Amino acid sequence: MGLNIEQIRNDFPILQQQVYNKPLIYMDNGATTHKPQVVIDTVREIQEKQNSSIHRGIHYLSEQMTSRYEAARETVRAFINAASSQEIIFTSGATGSVNAVAFSFGEKYVSDGDEILISEMEHHSNIVPWQMLCERKGAQLKVIPFDENGELQLDRLDDLLTDKTRIVALTHASNSLGTINPVKEVIRRAHEREIPVLLDGAQMVQHGAVDVRELDCDFYLFSSHKIFGPTGSGVLYGKEALLEELPPYQGGGDMVDQVTFEGTTYNTLPFKFEAGTSNYTGAIGLATALDYLHSVGIEEIGRYEQELIRHTMEKLKGVDRLKIYGEAKHRISVFSFLLENIHPYDADMILDKMGIAVRTGTHCTQPVMDHFGISGTIRASLVFYNTMEEVDQLVEGIHRTIQMLS
Repeated sequence: MGLNIEQIRNDFPILQQQVYNKPLIYMDNGATTHKPQVVIDTVREIQEKQNSSIHRGIHYLSEQMTSRYEAARETVRAFINAASSQEIIFTSGATGSVNAVAFSFGEKYVSDGDEILISEMEHHSNIVPWQMLCERKGAQLKVIPFDENGELQLDRLDDLLTDKTRIVALTHASNSLGTINPVKEVIRRAHEREIPVLLDGAQMVQHGAVDVRELDCDFYLFSSHKIFGPTGSGVLYGKEALLEELPPYQGGGDMVDQVTFEGTTYNTLPFKFEAGTSNYTGAIGLATALDYLHSVGIEEIGRYEQELIRHTMEKLKGVDRLKIYGEAKHRISVFSFLLENIHPYDADMILDKMGIAVRTGTHCTQPVMDHFGISGTIRASLVFYNTMEEVDQLVEGIHRTIQMLS
């Protein structure tokens, strides 16, 4: 049974508007996704009727909010098939999750002369925290390169993994190349050397089913706003045994057991890593988004998007003077390209006047741009509420842009 795209689009009120008197064609989902009405209603309901700080009161509203917050944790656990809700930590987003691991894991396990292994296609948020750790600890950052198709050079992996490697941090899917990395193979090889692996799933979880136990990753993380939930919230999954060993990375309320001036003992998982008043509205909104995706069907979403990918690649490759950056065999619906002798900002401005929202720049992956010797690309990033007809209109807009700026 296929998706009812018309009904799905009606679930997202922002898609019904016009921009410059043109129907909105939104293709900037790699930056942020829109919210279905059910998520908007959930956030509004909390603010209007139920708002109260969690874990801190026994009055009615506080107990209601605490119950919904912990139910949201269970929803996330089930969505990625974690073994226990204690393995689900709510954060401010994918960036906050990476920083949490880089600090906490780094404090315990990384010393002078150790190595951290990442890939050449990482988002800045999975580069800079590890650089900061290396500067703090005297460690070295090493990089798995990718080839001209945007695929990791796995033949280099065994040489890059050494007795000094303390962790591998890898994007599950590239936000600028669209590549789905062979993460299970990387995890297998790293685990043969007892090296833990962190996966950045910010660009993957919205495109298909993710099972952290099947992957056997040690950490997995993603942002709410890239999977149709509210901004300012995210998830860090970690294997329970590993999380138990790690020190907290922030101090404050809720992450403590006993506090005296002589010393402090810490709370149990997952609260040890959730200092202060958590973004409970964001967490509950995220759970609502995940429930919505479940009702639509994750497998159906994945199948439809594969059709969307085939259609988009075929259409883009039919445009003269257009070069695609990233042609990996296994990919998500992210397409980066340039138009010959046309500055991407100029093209973006013209497409915008046609009601087509794409993104232009480095996409927070400057090393990817350096690999190709370019300053940036135009990126169209699609999800399941995008249509084949919208892709055709994008390509028509590209043709008009070429005619206008040639």
